[in-house]
Amino acid sequence: MYKGNKLDQNPEPHTAMNSNDSEILRQLLLSLGNAIDAKDRGTRHHSGEVARVAEAIGWAMGLSNHDVRWLHMAGLLHDVGKIGIPDSVLTKPGPLDDKEWKLIFSHPEKGDAIVRPVGEFSKPGSVADMVLHHHERFDGSGYPKGLKGDEIPLGARIISVADTLSTMMQDRPYRKGRSFEEASKEVLRCSGTAYDPQVVETFMAVLDDIRHIMENGAE
Repeated sequence: MYKGNKLDQNPEPHTAMNSNDSEILRQLLLSLGNAIDAKDRGTRHHSGEVARVAEAIGWAMGLSNHDVRWLHMAGLLHDVGKIGIPDSVLTKPGPLDDKEWKLIFSHPEKGDAIVRPVGEFSKPGSVADMVLHHHERFDGSGYPKGLKGDEIPLGARIISVADTLSTMMQDRPYRKGRSFEEASKEVLRCSGTAYDPQVVETFMAVLDDIRHIMENGAE
């Protein structure tokens, strides 16, 4: 089990979900993630890709089954705060103005407000914290709190890499998506600035598995 800024909160046995309940919840969150992605035609399958890539990194880092399950769920929900952002902003074909960027920057906090009332999601380092902090940067220049290094929950550091990879590979009205090779090289280039070097090292170690996820769809 990975102990650095650990995720595992050791849930009581009587509160653990059985495999059927867990799969029902996963499918529900996948549907919600798809609904979020549908607000912007350019982000089709984005939440599922982020969840699967984050899951692959989590397994490779030695996280527990419990931690990887919450990591997957947080990946599906990481952009849930975009529900509160007007479609006109999310799908705008041209540059955003300052007011519109402010709305975009608010989506992690909006997402946190949506998921934190769920008791299991509100534990330290769990789903709500991952949703809130997935746009923090390892050097402290991210948002919304400007956390840096190990101050950022491990799950959020993992989702940050997965989110960036998926986003860079998407076609947008104002640019063509990058290839997998180009996007993965950019992740590597930003190791230690935007991204946790240990997460990036693990990402590179399982690059073939991640390529398979991105090229064959993620559900």
